[in-house]
Amino acid sequence: EAQLVESGGGLVQAGGSLTLSCVASGFTFDDYAIGWFRQVAGQEREGVSCLSAIDRDTDYADSVKGRFTLSRDNAKNTVYLQMERLKLEDTAVYYCAARYYSGIYSRPDGVDYWGKGTQVTVSS
Repeated sequence: EAQLVESGGGLVQAGGSLTLSCVASGFTFDDYAIGWFRQVAGQEREGVSCLSAIDRDTDYADSVKGRFTLSRDNAKNTVYLQMERLKLEDTAVYYCAARYYSGIYSRPDGVDYWGKGTQVTVSS
C-alpha cells in the first residue's frame, strides 16, 4: 500500500524554524515528483514547493521563496521541507504529495498520493 507520512510540525514563534519530513513507502519513490501543499480551514489547498521527477528541479511559491528549502534523500525515501523565518501566515496543515513522473506542479489536481498532513502553527 502506497503511503506518505509527514512529521515535524508543531508550534513555533514567528521568526523561528521547523523542518518537515515526508517518508514514502509502497511505491517507487524515485519515479514521483514530490510536492508540499498547505491548507487553512475553509481555504483551498495551496502549493508550497515541488521537486520534479524529470529533471530534479525545485520550485517554490512566491510567498515562501527564500525562506523554505526542499530536499530529497532517495536512500531514505524521504523529502524534507526546511522552513525558516516563519510568519504568522505560514500557519496551516502541511501535506506531502506524490505525482507519477511529473515535472513541477503547484495544483492539487492529478496527485496520486497524499499524506494525512502535519499542523504548523506560528505564534506571535
